[in-house]
Amino acid sequence: MSDVAMPPSQKGLGFNMADEAIKARACGRDELAKALVHARERTLWQFDALQNALGPEVPVPFQDHLNPFLWEMGHLGWFADWWIVRNPERYSGLQCQPDVQRHASRQFARGVDADALYNSANVSHASRWQLPLPKSTELRMDLEHSLQEVLLALSTAPQTAEGLYFFKLALFHEDMHAEAAVYMAQSMGIDILLTQAAQTSTALKTQELGIALQPWTLGVHVADLGEKGFVFDNELQGHEVQVDACDIDSKAVTWARFLPWVEEVGGAAPPYLQKTAHGWEVKQGPHWHILNLELPACHISYEQALGWCVWAGRRLPTEAEWELAACTHSEFCWGEVWEWTSSPFRPFPGFRPHPYQEYSLPWFDGRPVLKGAGPATSPRMRHPKYRNFFEPHRNDIHSGFRSVRL
Repeated sequence: MSDVAMPPSQKGLGFNMADEAIKARACGRDELAKALVHARERTLWQFDALQNALGPEVPVPFQDHLNPFLWEMGHLGWFADWWIVRNPERYSGLQCQPDVQRHASRQFARGVDADALYNSANVSHASRWQLPLPKSTELRMDLEHSLQEVLLALSTAPQTAEGLYFFKLALFHEDMHAEAAVYMAQSMGIDILLTQAAQTSTALKTQELGIALQPWTLGVHVADLGEKGFVFDNELQGHEVQVDACDIDSKAVTWARFLPWVEEVGGAAPPYLQKTAHGWEVKQGPHWHILNLELPACHISYEQALGWCVWAGRRLPTEAEWELAACTHSEFCWGEVWEWTSSPFRPFPGFRPHPYQEYSLPWFDGRPVLKGAGPATSPRMRHPKYRNFFEPHRNDIHSGFRSVRL
């Protein structure tokens, strides 16, 4: 990968700051246009790196947690086209009808049915390896045209939460796929990780932070939408919960705390980890390195996090405990790994799906909420209110956890 040009640098946010994410949600047209260009530059840099490693058409073996990279590229352009370029209600925000009649796609003139290829709601995961996907050169051309048409539509968008809603949705959607690309590439022995957060917690000793009995507002109130600019549907509605007094770790559980459990119970080590005569090593891309035991344990499944907690006589924090501590304790360090909580991913009271109904609605199945951010997370996504959600067995993601005293 030495001959692949690096994209523009991305500023890390530290551990208890979310300034860039807050600004991204509330930004206006000019800042949003720059962010959309920046996100696309990251996408194309990743694709360059993957082509360099795998060849022009980036072949991907079928696995449950992978997607063909060509499909990923086409899906990103299709998503922006579907909700912005082809959407006659693109400035209507939450009032947009999800099934409004769209304009024909630009690919239609070439005899390509973009909706049949890239609509993830209708195209099953397994079928994506059999689709007649365009070549990478065509996909790049489509992405360039899509971005230019999105920016043109943005230039006349109302400077309101409704007018900018779908542009921000497309931006965050691309950021999410860029993070997923890092996971997928790593599983194939390819390193496309651009570290977003400085790993400074190694200099900080874990301590317990006391949380007093108090109320906390989970989610975002509808009345605040004008000020916040953008929220995901599963963050609504804001509602008050009571948080009991507790003592929570100041940072995520480190390898030094986690690995003794693996060695004692004889369980399987997390992926990309091995023990040699020289000690524990971690794999990044195709290479193995000595593991820094003071870094947060990563690629940990929910089941492993629970197992460690039982062994250590501790428990996982609830979503409310994590969020309250992150927003009120200056010594609460977060942002190096996504952190499992004990709270199931469920709708808040008064939940209503946004026009992109497939974002949250299909996944309210009891899987746990993760909070925080990981090393591949864009600074625009590092928001303490953000609710991530993965199945409990997943350990290919940058997932870890912190604990609470029983």
